[in-house]
Amino acid sequence: MGRILTSWRGSAALVAAAATLPRLVVLAHVRGVILTQYVEKSDDFARTLVSSGTYGFVPGHPSAYTQPLYGWFLAGLYWAIERQWLVVGIAQTLVAAATALVVLWTGRRFLSARAGLVAALVSTLHPYLVWHDVHVNREILDQLLGAAIFALTLALAEKGSPWLAAGLGVVLGLALLGNSRLTALPVFLAVYLVWNRVGGTAVLIVLVLCAATVAPWVVRNKVVLGCYALTTDSRALWKANNVNTYSTLAHGGWIDDVPPLPGGPPSPEDAAAQFAATGRYPPIDECAQLRLYEHATIQFWRHHPGEKAKLMQQAVRMLWDPRPTTTETGPSSGGKSHLRTVAETVWAVPVFALALLGVALGFRSATVPRRFLWLALLFLVYETLAAMLFAGATRYRISFDFVLALLAGLAVDRLLVRRESAAR
Repeated sequence: MGRILTSWRGSAALVAAAATLPRLVVLAHVRGVILTQYVEKSDDFARTLVSSGTYGFVPGHPSAYTQPLYGWFLAGLYWAIERQWLVVGIAQTLVAAATALVVLWTGRRFLSARAGLVAALVSTLHPYLVWHDVHVNREILDQLLGAAIFALTLALAEKGSPWLAAGLGVVLGLALLGNSRLTALPVFLAVYLVWNRVGGTAVLIVLVLCAATVAPWVVRNKVVLGCYALTTDSRALWKANNVNTYSTLAHGGWIDDVPPLPGGPPSPEDAAAQFAATGRYPPIDECAQLRLYEHATIQFWRHHPGEKAKLMQQAVRMLWDPRPTTTETGPSSGGKSHLRTVAETVWAVPVFALALLGVALGFRSATVPRRFLWLALLFLVYETLAAMLFAGATRYRISFDFVLALLAGLAVDRLLVRRESAAR
């Protein structure tokens, strides 16, 4: 065991095996439903792109009704190989292994070899992820990009290299193309970097390259659809922010179960379903819908502040509930499996407790970098604020759960150090 701890090669091999083997077992078990159940709508976009060159639900009708990164990822797989359960499952298992290796590197580099190994194993053996990662879901890329952002930010805070700044900017841009809830994260990280006395030039490089990475997609939407946007699906934000949301979620539903906006137009997804049934695609103005649902959301915030406050509290509870949240119509539903609920709870409760202990022990230790602890807290605060704005669910938390694993690894390492010191 000592050799595995001290050797990057040994630790990496162990972590890679822990990431891949359980997922391959799950993949073999659920292979028949990988491409038929709990499928993210990016799959529709990817198939249309490969078959027609149009990025949208229907050939000849471009859309921005979802963040594009995961659709591009799937389209690359479908174009280069084929749309097959084994292709998607193996590719996403490799992404999960890469995420675990990034967590391992981060822990070894900024904490200790033991903390890094524990964190990587805890992170990749997360029961929810072992099942979720092999299905068609866009969070698989969110996890890798989140871990890379965390590692690059720490490295840049330690050594203000323009190359690190450039890498962080590009990865941040890709993360925004994959998850619009991260839109404000570059600003939070810029403040963090300035607070850590990183030069203004490096911080500017981060922000400029982040914007440059996102710009082609945003400009495409202006040219093709008529508005600058990361995604035109503001209806999702409204579904999480209206007078019916709280009761729907409180009774075990999900935001997709919220009654539609009275008189609201059919969404691009609805139009695609109509096209599949009738061969006719009704006229859809995605930019008008973007403005409509943004306006409806702002009006809800303005006229129902008490209801919004209740939703914010509910979102925080749901985000940090150790029991998995069921999103009835999304990739994380998977039916109501008692086994998965128990497994996730058994994983989450001790990890949450160890993460809190890791923060406490870290601030008491002279050898734990304060910049690591503050960045970990920033990530956790950011995802909590994002949930308060939108909605809370296990599916939305898992992208940053590696931070909890790193803090848990720190706690385990500090406790073992104390025990070893006492034994001498």
